[in-house]
Amino acid sequence: MKKIIVLMFLLSLPVTAFAGGITVAGAANVQFTLEDLKAEFTRETGVDVKTVIGSSGKLTAQIENGAPFDVFLSADMKYPAKLYKDGFSAQVPQVYANGALVLWTMKDLDLPQGVGVLSKTGIQKIALADPKLAPYGREAVKALQFYKLYGSLEKKLVYGESISQVNLFITTGAAEIGFTAKSIVLAPDMKNKGKWVEVPAGSYKPIAQGVIVLKYGRQHHSQEAHEFYDFLFSAPAKAIFKKYGYNLL
Repeated sequence: MKKIIVLMFLLSLPVTAFAGGITVAGAANVQFTLEDLKAEFTRETGVDVKTVIGSSGKLTAQIENGAPFDVFLSADMKYPAKLYKDGFSAQVPQVYANGALVLWTMKDLDLPQGVGVLSKTGIQKIALADPKLAPYGREAVKALQFYKLYGSLEKKLVYGESISQVNLFITTGAAEIGFTAKSIVLAPDMKNKGKWVEVPAGSYKPIAQGVIVLKYGRQHHSQEAHEFYDFLFSAPAKAIFKKYGYNLL
């Protein structure tokens, strides 16, 4: 009798109560945002989410080499589009949010000058993500070129593998200032550290960030992966993206 009662109870539970976990690969700029997103998603669905953080380029290379990721949140549309074209997803990538670029420092610098502050003689190292791997680094270079500063500052530039490493350069003082994502400086763990100013949007291309459900996710955790994908476009997720400074469509 006891076994029958237990079986009836288990059958009465929603499907999500049995749901397995998924692995979401995310670009470094969404590191802190993903913590809030996965907490809300797990609260709503019961599905556990593990995250792997890195530069968009490096994560793409890992996916191409068989990494078991279910969903990929890139810092741009270029990498998801490449994965789709090469057969690593059966789903056309979609923009989930637009990222914003900021200058961040732990030093007492005159940030109201904006990008012009980088020409000050006291600044010896300027951190940015590797433009070959990270879209935020690529757009930082474009901003420097827009203000005709790239040539004069090139020798001062130090490159991080991703935004995460750039943040380490800045917070430890290894670089006096650097380009990072607005989502980083608004994160609870970071928002009271140092000073920052937003880089004018017209000086670089909009950072449209794309998401795709990967072939691995479709084959192994199709329901959960697609649930997470759909969640990213829900009202609760949009509120989280807005909290972290992303511009929504």
